[in-house]
Amino acid sequence: MEHNSVGSDSFAGAYLQRKGFGWLLEPTQEELEERPLLDELDIDLRDIYYKLRCVLLPIPALGYKPQIVRDSPDFWGPFIVVVAYALMSLYGQLSAVSWILTIWLAGSWVVFLLGRVLGADISYSQTLGVIGYSLLPLLVTASLLPFFDGFGFFIIGIFIKCIGILWATYSAASLILKEELNTKKPLLLYPIFLLYIYFYSVYSGV
Repeated sequence: MEHNSVGSDSFAGAYLQRKGFGWLLEPTQEELEERPLLDELDIDLRDIYYKLRCVLLPIPALGYKPQIVRDSPDFWGPFIVVVAYALMSLYGQLSAVSWILTIWLAGSWVVFLLGRVLGADISYSQTLGVIGYSLLPLLVTASLLPFFDGFGFFIIGIFIKCIGILWATYSAASLILKEELNTKKPLLLYPIFLLYIYFYSVYSGV
């Protein structure tokens, strides 16, 4: 029976070929180019994970290459970090998500313009990625704040916030400005510092 089925299939194929309808049996372009969903969306989880580690530990001496965050920008990695921070900031306020995304987009544009004025060879997409990824230290430190919510831990909470803001600011500034522009880094640190203070103010509801 199997032999007859194969024979009938080949006979049908030969018949369609003779009649000029052989194209019906050819695989479609979509079938030939089927790719996993992550590839379709241009999401490289391994690359995102490496960049997250580079932002948390922006020190070349540790063996990481933090400049990859700037030189190989992507959208989904920083977007995930920003959305995660926005969701942590919710506290029943759905508007916080859209507001934090707006701060990310607009703040990155301001930092991009300042960076270009200072001589940094960087694009808006690179700045968007660096600012988004560098929000990770705020996400880490903000997750610790609920453990120090009591009145007796007020000073510790302030200290954790300062550490998160300084950490994020240093990561972002060191990635945007290359080594030859280190003398101009303080000029960019201040606006980035203010940007991350504003991010934290949205989280704390101030």
